[in-house]
Amino acid sequence: MTTWQQNPPTGYYPGQQGPPFGQPGYPPQPGYPQQQGYPAPPPYTAGGFVPPPGAPPYGNVPPPAPGFAAPAPQPTMYGSYGDEPLTSDSVDNFGFSEKTIRHGFIRKVYGILMCQLAVTTAFIALFLYHLPTKRYVQTHQGIFWAAFIVVIVTLIAMSCCTNVRRKAPTNFIFLFIFTIAESVLLGVAASTYDAEAVIMAAGISAAVCLGLSIFAFQTKWDFTVMGGVLFVAVIILMIFGIVAIFIPGKVIILIYASLGALIFSVYLVYDTQLMIGGKHKYSISPEEYIFAALNLYLDIINIFLYILTIIGVTRD
Repeated sequence: MTTWQQNPPTGYYPGQQGPPFGQPGYPPQPGYPQQQGYPAPPPYTAGGFVPPPGAPPYGNVPPPAPGFAAPAPQPTMYGSYGDEPLTSDSVDNFGFSEKTIRHGFIRKVYGILMCQLAVTTAFIALFLYHLPTKRYVQTHQGIFWAAFIVVIVTLIAMSCCTNVRRKAPTNFIFLFIFTIAESVLLGVAASTYDAEAVIMAAGISAAVCLGLSIFAFQTKWDFTVMGGVLFVAVIILMIFGIVAIFIPGKVIILIYASLGALIFSVYLVYDTQLMIGGKHKYSISPEEYIFAALNLYLDIINIFLYILTIIGVTRD
């Protein structure tokens, strides 16, 4: 074993083969630093201690065996200081984390959506089955228009202002106000129909939305690339609705309601796939859970209204 002390009295360091104890030492090799009276002619060897010819480079430690090669450094996921090599298991773990985040985002969106639909259903039932409330909202049109203004303002705020829909609790406050105002509008609209027609429209809408959601999760077709087409379709539907105001008749109302139900059914698949992400070209960021819930809620509400219109016209 190498000792880190000088061999008295010769002054040789570990790795140097000096004479036996008590015998005079031999002169050091040229280039050695001056030690214990052995002068060394300048210049001295740069880089510190240099072992004499034939001596092991690291003291008494033997040199590596011929053919020995140091193992190559393994790539890591976290840079040069990482401890975990970049293997298939680590890649799968990273993907699992991303998948877990997306699943949590979907659960949050559907949780918010269920709360919105529950509040809306309660308002519709109140305006439909409570006769004093039904008569009051039908005779006071100011409630409808006030709710309509609140819906427009909150919808524009959440759609155009990123901080409003992302920053808590502001996003939940605006979403709650929007849901209450939209529920009032739907309650007033439903109060003009028979209870049987409203229940039938709600059942059909629930079945359609459930089927479309399952289709959006299972299909290999990517509807996220149809955003521009759907936007143009909504513009055309709006223009068609303005024209239908000046052309009364059941046929044109049925056509308008059928087109609206079809367009928003495709919109429901589109928004669902944006929420799912993964294999689709476009997706919504997990931070936009309020925006995703708002999109799905509007799709379902529009499908319900257009189906209710179709049922109301056919039963009139």
